[in-house]
Amino acid sequence: MKRSNIVRSLLLSVVLAASVAAPAFARVSINVRIAPPAMLYETAPAMGPGYVWAPGYWAWHGDHYIWIRGRTMMQRVGYRWEPDRWEQRGNGYYRQPGMWQRDAGYRVVKAKKEKKEKKPKH
Repeated sequence: MKRSNIVRSLLLSVVLAASVAAPAFARVSINVRIAPPAMLYETAPAMGPGYVWAPGYWAWHGDHYIWIRGRTMMQRVGYRWEPDRWEQRGNGYYRQPGMWQRDAGYRVVKAKKEKKEKKPKH
């Protein structure tokens, strides 16, 4: 095999590997010039321990907004859910996806050990 063919094959494999791996690190930012509609009110369902409510939000869908309904999620201990939101920057609006934020006020509560009752000696 010619040296130029080996180099070409090697470069092609590097480019293909980079193009496959690149989407994993990509962050999509959408600039929309139309303000999102007012938030819709949703009643959060009753949730059991260990669950939190992530409110719904407006998502951009090509040429218009669509409402994404709120959802129940498992709680992450020591974190709070920061909901999806749109920020105005200049003439555009940018969506900030919801994410878990470390809760600065969270403190670990250690369970107290129960004292064993001493049996009287006879």
